Amino acid sequence: MKNPYFVAVPFFAVALAVFTSCNSDSEPAQEDTSAPAEEKGDGFVELFNGENLDGWTASKENPESYSVKDGELIVKGGRSHLFYTGDVNGGKFKDFELKVRAKTFPGANSGVYFHTEYQEEGWPDKGYECQVNSTHKDPKKTGSLYGVRNILVLAEGQEPPKGGEHEERDKAPSTDGEWFDYHITVKGKQITIQVNGETTVDYTEPEEGSGSNFAGRKLSEGTFAIQAHDPDSEVHYERFAVKPL
Repeated sequence: MKNPYFVAVPFFAVALAVFTSCNSDSEPAQEDTSAPAEEKGDGFVELFNGENLDGWTASKENPESYSVKDGELIVKGGRSHLFYTGDVNGGKFKDFELKVRAKTFPGANSGVYFHTEYQEEGWPDKGYECQVNSTHKDPKKTGSLYGVRNILVLAEGQEPPKGGEHEERDKAPSTDGEWFDYHITVKGKQITIQVNGETTVDYTEPEEGSGSNFAGRKLSEGTFAIQAHDPDSEVHYERFAVKPL
């Protein structure tokens, strides 16, 4: 008669190995979600920290037009421009993707400039402007590459403005009181603007430049700026993230 001890031992060893293997497979390692987005591989870096204006410099013209409250950048007041002057990419950008989240209020007008540079007053002389405007009297609305490729909403009897190419619509791609996503991409001579995923501008700059009424509207490199347009205008921003290309 065989000793049952010698049969039970190997059976027990096999059973223990199977149990250990199954138990380890049932508890997969948890993904680390604590790392910031720029460390997960999407490449976007937030330029606005949601707490203050660190890394940004307002022009000397109405700097009080910018404030931060509840994680939002509030743009409200007289004409001014807030320039990014922080350390990301040395403060200069050539090819990039920019993701902005903004909300307009009735009659508001603002804009996002790129390839620009700090100046103390006036409308920026350098760079392009992506319009932020849902219902302001200016017919050039959100999604426009201002003065170059315009999304127009004309009042009754209003004539299209001179300069640039126009696409007429019944309403702006953005709506007052609602957050919208602005996605701006510059690569080589190509400028693409998207509003809530819809492409409103797909523009290739000619070798001679934009041909707009603004001499400084041409691709080069530079920083970003956010526009405060007039005392009756209010726009909020909660995201301003860039990925250099």
